[in-house]
Amino acid sequence: MIMNSAAHIPVLFEEVVTALDLTPSNLVVDATYGRGGHASAILERLGDQGKLVVIDRDSDAIAHARERWAGHDNVEIIHAPFSDLLELLEQRGLVGKVDAILFDFGVSSPQLDQRERGFSFNGDGPLDMRMDASQKVTAASLVSDIEEIDLVKILKTYGEERFAKRIARAIKSAIAEAPIQTTGELARLVSNAVPFKEKGKHPATRTFQAIRIAVNRELQEIENVLPQALKVLAPGGRLVVISFHSLEDRIVKRFFRSESRGDDYPPDLPITADMICPRLELIGKQQRASKTEMHSNPRARSAVLRVARKVA
Repeated sequence: MIMNSAAHIPVLFEEVVTALDLTPSNLVVDATYGRGGHASAILERLGDQGKLVVIDRDSDAIAHARERWAGHDNVEIIHAPFSDLLELLEQRGLVGKVDAILFDFGVSSPQLDQRERGFSFNGDGPLDMRMDASQKVTAASLVSDIEEIDLVKILKTYGEERFAKRIARAIKSAIAEAPIQTTGELARLVSNAVPFKEKGKHPATRTFQAIRIAVNRELQEIENVLPQALKVLAPGGRLVVISFHSLEDRIVKRFFRSESRGDDYPPDLPITADMICPRLELIGKQQRASKTEMHSNPRARSAVLRVARKVA
């Protein structure tokens, strides 16, 4: 969900607009509103007979959406995690009627740039990292309560951190003396624990990513919502997904590949193509930000766009 916070331009803007393939009467779900960069583009292409449903679990994002779209009868704003997608649309009688769904995974620039949200090591703030401020588990409580062996697993799995054991030991040793309460404290601990520094990358980058993913259960949310998206789409509907790191993209890629292959029959059965029943058709190859976009918005460097169409 990374965007240029100054201009509120989301990554892969033109590519997303093209991928959604909108007409004025479409029903569209923007399941990761952020600050509405994509939502604005969608609404520009919808007529009075079209409808946009925006979803976000961040109360700041929802407040922004309610202020921005007040008085727009064709915009519905829902404060919820996108993993509730199927239930939310069932309640509204919209299952099987959605023409396009957009997911822009990851953390947004406003979340990163606000020190009080505790997502970034650039500046000192409370060690929070919650996308939904109403949930109980914060980054501080997670590292405090978790066993060292489980913290190692989080750092390895979600951060792909090769010094996970050193970092986990340093964190738990520090907590034995006093709680870690700020992003600055955590960043310094990690920096001191890492023996080799990567050029151009802060030593705490992978640790902060891993803890954030664990706090918000980000990968589980993605795994839960993709099958729901397939159910709520109308035949021919578009599923458009932006991922920001390999763990997210791997889940999306596997889902797209599996659903585009169709039913899984034993290889020795005499099955014809019309019996396989794929549920998705892949639209083009993965897309990445252009050099021009990466130059103007370095946070776009890791963005990957994948697009698929629901087969009737």
